[in-house]
Amino acid sequence: MSRHFTRRGVLKSGAVAGAGLALPTYLRAQESGFTNAPTGDTVILGFNVPQTGAYADEGADELRAFQLAVEHLNGEGDGGMLQTFSEQNLDGTGILGKRVDYVTGDTQTKSDVARASAQSMIQKDGAIMISGGSSSGPAIAVQALCQEAGVIFMAGLTHSNDTTGKDKKANGFRHFFNAYMSGAALPPILAEQYGTDRRAYHLTADYTWGWTQEESIKAATEALGWETANTVLTPVGAGDFSSYITPVLQSGADVLILNHYGGDMVNSLTQAVQFGLRDRQVNGKNFEIVVPLYSELMAAGAGEAIKGIYGSMNWNWQLQDAGTQAFTRSFGEKYGFPPSNAAHTCYVQTLLYADAVTRAGSFNPCAVVEALEGRTGGSGSLEGIDSASNEGFLFDGMGNGPTLYRAADHQCFKDVLVVRGAENPTTPYDNLEIVEVTPVEQVWYEPDHPQFAGGDLGECNPGA
Repeated sequence: MSRHFTRRGVLKSGAVAGAGLALPTYLRAQESGFTNAPTGDTVILGFNVPQTGAYADEGADELRAFQLAVEHLNGEGDGGMLQTFSEQNLDGTGILGKRVDYVTGDTQTKSDVARASAQSMIQKDGAIMISGGSSSGPAIAVQALCQEAGVIFMAGLTHSNDTTGKDKKANGFRHFFNAYMSGAALPPILAEQYGTDRRAYHLTADYTWGWTQEESIKAATEALGWETANTVLTPVGAGDFSSYITPVLQSGADVLILNHYGGDMVNSLTQAVQFGLRDRQVNGKNFEIVVPLYSELMAAGAGEAIKGIYGSMNWNWQLQDAGTQAFTRSFGEKYGFPPSNAAHTCYVQTLLYADAVTRAGSFNPCAVVEALEGRTGGSGSLEGIDSASNEGFLFDGMGNGPTLYRAADHQCFKDVLVVRGAENPTTPYDNLEIVEVTPVEQVWYEPDHPQFAGGDLGECNPGA
């Protein structure tokens, strides 16, 4: 298969390690077993998503994608991205010959509920991998649980810097981009469109994602020359944001930045437009609204209010690469509409886990960690980035171009999309248009960047 990247050599199957070298982590762990080692002809995965609450729409689409991934792994349907994935190790016979089954849970977008749900999947259902998200608070809580329990956590939609920053764990991996990357991709476009002399007012979801999103966008826009007029925290699931929007009118700000997601973003944006913010002139400029993190489902929920509003995304179904087209076709034929940003990352994470198990030849979580870090095949680095931390598992064909799972912090690095609400959508699903594909070099950062300070990846835990 043609590839747009190069890889370093790896120890070949059957080769003998040199005298005095330590055994790989997973081989040491195999001496005492590992949590929920499959013993029959099936393997159980746990999909933990918000099925109720402010992020339920995102969760529903994530669950659709998880179910589609399981079908493809089991040889059902058209195979989707199994055909475009650069690794070509998955052949529709499950994972290591075991049929894939799954259990589901409802996080309710609450950290304690998400953790309890995941714990039940591990202890009662025998899940060997947990995935899911749509909120960084629950994702971080579940990632910590998986580290303690000795299973792999393949994060779904979690955008807080902390997930692979101060709260990173060796058993956890994130394919989705993060708040820093939104801050690196979006502000140059904002400066181009709105200038460098602006006063911004932030409304921010009061939890780990909102805090780091505000920090990232605030730092990046202030570097452009923007002034921050005020920052105000809002509770998740507030519903009515009118009491938070009214003070914006008296603040002297000429930009409102909504660090909100899911139903909260739909409500706050819709209410801001109803309050007439987009029809105002302040400081001699048209008042503007920015939504740093977008999804197609949020855009659909906001309707007319979304037109012309800028934001960033991890992926969009309108991309033209082969992987995107394969996944969009499979998802559309099954469900009748294109997949969301959230659906894409959950589907991809499931396939990445299955591939890592296959390359490692083991379900042992420490074997999976070594595979996803590029220590068991797939070792490589991204072109154009001169950094000692530019190493890990390098892959392609999953909708984002060449992508690196960085070994240092288990964060994926790839291009980032800047989008805006379409002025004249032709269907209910093309409500966003891609403005720019920001190259990975622009969103790269070192593991010790101040916005990711603290925490320790630690060692893989195989559990029992």
